[in-house]
Amino acid sequence: MTMKPITKLEAILWSIALPGFSQLISGHIWKGTFFIVLEFIINVYSNFNTAIMYSFLGEIDEAIKVTDFQWLMFYPCLYMFAMWDSYRIAMAKTEELTFLPFVFSAYFVTVGLMYSTKLTLFGILFGPVFLPMLFLIPGLTIGFFIRWLILANRKRRII
Repeated sequence: MTMKPITKLEAILWSIALPGFSQLISGHIWKGTFFIVLEFIINVYSNFNTAIMYSFLGEIDEAIKVTDFQWLMFYPCLYMFAMWDSYRIAMAKTEELTFLPFVFSAYFVTVGLMYSTKLTLFGILFGPVFLPMLFLIPGLTIGFFIRWLILANRKRRII
């Protein structure tokens, strides 16, 4: 059976929904299943769904109490790696250094998670769900900027 290739946007959006979905859609059954199983294990042992529920209800202190940070610390790297992998499957072969925004996002989201019990922004404690999400912004920005710098430097050397 020939599968229609997925677009980069489709790959990213399915990965945001659940790590491993894009891999399944693109025919990488074992890898997709592996990502889903890992996501499920980390999610269950970290109590992440409960933390998400409390966070969206505005009960940040409860979200912090139920979160097992030792397990949840694995989540940003798994999530961003699965997302990059799905993007890589869909991207053109000529694209370079596409991993950089994903890597820096994983770093920054992990740091955001570490500070999520103490750091307040504008007097607000965002907790283990929303603060890491906010830290995604500088992670992506720095990753794209470093990618741009490297690629621009390579072009200048060629010309």
